[in-house]
Amino acid sequence: MKNKILALSLLLMLTTVMIISISPPVKAVGVGQWITTYQIEDSTGQLLVQYDPATNTTNTLAPVLPGTEVKVTFTINVIAPGADLLKLSTSLQKSTSYSAGYWELLTTSQDMGTTYNPAAQSTTFKWTVGTFDMVLYGKVPNSASKVAQTVNVVSLSSGSGGAAIDQITVQATSAGLANFNVLYSQQQEKLNSLISQGISQGYIEIFTNVLNASRTIANAGDVTDAIALLNGLNVSSEPASSTMQALFLPIVGVLAAVAVIFVVMFLRVRGKVSYFQLVVEDQIKDLEGLTLRASKIDRTMSSSLESVKERLKRLVGM
Repeated sequence: MKNKILALSLLLMLTTVMIISISPPVKAVGVGQWITTYQIEDSTGQLLVQYDPATNTTNTLAPVLPGTEVKVTFTINVIAPGADLLKLSTSLQKSTSYSAGYWELLTTSQDMGTTYNPAAQSTTFKWTVGTFDMVLYGKVPNSASKVAQTVNVVSLSSGSGGAAIDQITVQATSAGLANFNVLYSQQQEKLNSLISQGISQGYIEIFTNVLNASRTIANAGDVTDAIALLNGLNVSSEPASSTMQALFLPIVGVLAAVAVIFVVMFLRVRGKVSYFQLVVEDQIKDLEGLTLRASKIDRTMSSSLESVKERLKRLVGM
C-alpha cells in the first residue's frame, strides 16, 4: 500500500513538472510589457513625448496642452494567448484632422477580427499572439483646472473588462504650468551649478527651499505666484564660495586696520585736515562695501566693522 502511495505521489510530481515545462511563459501584466514603444506628436509633427524601451524611460520633450490635436504611434506585443478579445480605449476626444475616426492599423497583416471598429473611441479586437503597430488620432480634452491632469491616452485591457493590461498616460498641463516647468528646470540647473561652485551652504538651503515651495504652490494651482517665487531667485550675484570667504576674511581685517591707522594719523596731524579727511572718507566708503559683504558671512564681524565705520564718521564729521 505504501509503495502504491509513493508511486502515485511520484507520478503527480512528474506530471506537474511536465505541465510547467510545456506551458507557454506568461509574463506578469504591467506597463511596458504589452505596449512596447510609443511616441506622441502634435498636429505640426513636433515630438511631445517619447518612450525609449532601451532605457525604459519616458522623455517629455514639450508640454502636452489641453485642446492639442495629437498623433500617437505605438507598438503592441501580445505576449500570451487568450480565449477572450482584447480592447483598446482612449480618453482623447475625436480628432478634427483625421476623418476616419480614432485608430489606424499600420501592420496590415494583423488580423483584428470582426469586432474591430477604428472609428470608435473604444473597440475590441481579436486576441492573437504577435506584434503590430497602430496609430491613434485624438484631441487632448480641455480642462478648467490650473493643475496638471492625467490623461489615459491608450488603455489596453481584456474585452471582458477588469484592470488595464497596459496604458499610455500623459500629464496635460496649462500654458502657465508649462512655463513654470521650464523655469523650474532652469533654476534646478542653476542650483546644481551653485553646488558645484561651492557656494555658501546657507544660500544653497534657501535656494532649495524656494524651489520646493514653488513646486508646492504650482501643484496647488497658483501658477502665477509660483513663477514669481522662482523669478525671485534671479539675483545679480550669489554669495561668495567658501574658498572666497576664507580669502575675504583676512582682507577685511587688513583694510579695517588700515582705516584705524589713518584715523590715528589724522588725529596727530589735525593741521592737514583737507588731505587726510579726503583719505579717511575714501576708506569709510570702502568700509561700507566691506561691511555689507561681511554681513552675509559673519554678523559679529559685520557689527564690529559697522562700529568702526561709525566712529570714523564721527571723527571726520560725516
